[in-house]
Amino acid sequence: MPSALVIRTAGTNCDAEMCRAFEMAGARVSLVHLDRLIADPSQMDGYELFGFPGGLSYGDDIASGRIFAMKVRERLYPKLAEALNRQALVIGACNGFQTLVQIGILPGVVPWSPTKAPTQTVALTENKSGRFCDRWVGMQFERSACVWTQGLSEFVAEEHRGDVLQLPVAHGEGRFVCDQPATLAAIEANGQVVARYTENYNGSENAIAGICDPSGRVFGLMPHPERYLDWTRHPYWTRLSAAVRRGPTPGLQMFLNAVEAAKLVAV
Repeated sequence: MPSALVIRTAGTNCDAEMCRAFEMAGARVSLVHLDRLIADPSQMDGYELFGFPGGLSYGDDIASGRIFAMKVRERLYPKLAEALNRQALVIGACNGFQTLVQIGILPGVVPWSPTKAPTQTVALTENKSGRFCDRWVGMQFERSACVWTQGLSEFVAEEHRGDVLQLPVAHGEGRFVCDQPATLAAIEANGQVVARYTENYNGSENAIAGICDPSGRVFGLMPHPERYLDWTRHPYWTRLSAAVRRGPTPGLQMFLNAVEAAKLVAV
């Protein structure tokens, strides 16, 4: 059974949901505080899956995910790079996505330097409205190398396709931006855009909602797949036919894909 490590810290509030997602997908899960890992980074050994959950880490006092990311960059990056080089899988949702881009592992490089984190080239900044947004949004999943979303680009559920392929969002800083046009062009050309909003409510460049690294094993997105593990979480699930609700939700399918891929990782 693959093992998943979910990392929490002060202000994290979606760790229980992410733990449940990995458990439902068949993984053995450990929830560990960031400070405990910093005290003993060897605790990261032996895990095939890593989760950076959503929330308001450190109150987002400087910027969303900034303190969490800087602690990982300064104290845990070598261990994280070691895990990535042995083909571990990583997901960051919302605040976790903000953290991953500031660590530098998204958009990412392969292979990973064992000592120096990549330079940050993308960011999640203030929504164009200047307001916190809490809603369900339509998603378009691209054909990409992303292990987590395999099959979702072909997902068709009769006339309910647009309804089913929604995910909940809750953020004030979710607008995806790049440091320069060449970075955006490279991400698009490399097939690293995994998901786009069907309605670009927060003003993200090219309506990007989620990206992966070149290997497809590191995945970050602003929506919360861990909040859509059961059909009853959908805002109008009673109007979805029984045929539509027969299989796993799109949120759960992401974790099922990752756990299945993790079974092939030698620890």
